[in-house]
Amino acid sequence: MANQEHPIPQFPAGFLWGVSTSAHQIEGAAELREPSVWDAFTAEPGRVKDGSTAAVAVDHYHRYREDVALLSGLGVDAYRFSISWPRVRAEGGLDFYDRLVDELCAAGVRPVPTLFHWDLPVAFQTVSDSGSAAGGGWLERDTAARYAEYVSVVAERLGDRVKKWITINEPAEHTLFGHALGAHAPGKRLMFDALPVAHHLLLAHGLGVQALRAAGATDIGIANSHGPTWPASQEAADVEAADFYDVLLNRLFADPVLLGEYPAGLGELMPGDVAADLKVIGEPLDFYGVNFYAPTRVGAPQGADIEFGGLTIPAELPFSVREIEDVPVTDFGWPVVPEALTELLTGFRERYGDRLPPVVITENGCSYEGIHDRARIDYLDGHLRALHRAVEAGVDVRGYFVWSLMDNFEWAEGYAQQFGLVHVNLDTQERTPKDSYGWYQELLRAQR
Repeated sequence: MANQEHPIPQFPAGFLWGVSTSAHQIEGAAELREPSVWDAFTAEPGRVKDGSTAAVAVDHYHRYREDVALLSGLGVDAYRFSISWPRVRAEGGLDFYDRLVDELCAAGVRPVPTLFHWDLPVAFQTVSDSGSAAGGGWLERDTAARYAEYVSVVAERLGDRVKKWITINEPAEHTLFGHALGAHAPGKRLMFDALPVAHHLLLAHGLGVQALRAAGATDIGIANSHGPTWPASQEAADVEAADFYDVLLNRLFADPVLLGEYPAGLGELMPGDVAADLKVIGEPLDFYGVNFYAPTRVGAPQGADIEFGGLTIPAELPFSVREIEDVPVTDFGWPVVPEALTELLTGFRERYGDRLPPVVITENGCSYEGIHDRARIDYLDGHLRALHRAVEAGVDVRGYFVWSLMDNFEWAEGYAQQFGLVHVNLDTQERTPKDSYGWYQELLRAQR
């Protein structure tokens, strides 16, 4: 349980405290934007476990002033939200983000937008009658170029007030879940033929950095998801499988950004002029965002599909995900292992050295039901102490964002998983701060 007698140690002066959300998960007002791949995905029966959609979600589009008041009351320094590319493409779509950014600035909360959080305009995913080059979504190189154009439009409009930017959220999950396993939008099950998606997302990141720099931005990062990979045993087959998984989920997305190169053997599998693209992908960053939830225990294939953490891991993959025994789990079934965050960050510092810019934890949180959410408080308390140990070990950590401000549409899980510091009644849209909201509020006061 959260230790009341021994408060969380003080983080360095200037440390940035915040919370995170994403557009598709909270905004609603689907009729006021173009459709995204997630709208198409959720319209297919059986794709979302509770059959729900994000057409209304938690109606942040109409209730953003109420939600900014919750941020102000919480006392955070910054709010990480995402900008909906489909909304920006609709007439007047950027006006909403103008209003949101103005409201945040008036409340003394720093806006930190993420420019792509999985909601690709469906127009880029569907092959047009004319055979548009962008018809295959992230399988097409042209989508990265269109992304850079979109980034330029947003930066020109909001750059006078927005000073901290995030290009892409979790390209690993979008590649794996959306294009390799088919569990997320756009629902493709390409297995290893999804590798071009990873490359084009990374290229989009690099082009986005260039577009932001051209617009005068000076504080730019990415939000990559990472976690330690633990072999199921020291048997050679388990160690080999764990190494492969670690490359696929961690190094495939960190090495190109931080080192300007792919892990051995992967570069030749990518499309286009990879050497030239890597120079773009490796554009220097001002911070490196890490989304952290849990470590993963991995072993050799077991000859059958495995259900784990809401996903089906196919038998044909060269690894299997195993349970981490003797640790608590969240309502999502994810293991709670705070010390893995310390391990991850110190390991990154050792691997990347001076190539690792200052780190910001851009997401960390957990799913638990109920307004009296002691388990969430314990989770956050433990992970913040683990984060502080990484700081003490010499990792330059500059900020921490809780996922999430409020309960929302949790992708293929629908509304079954509740990650928020604030409960939302989906029938009335009433917001109710949870016990964890009050705990984080007191933490922020103590840190200052």
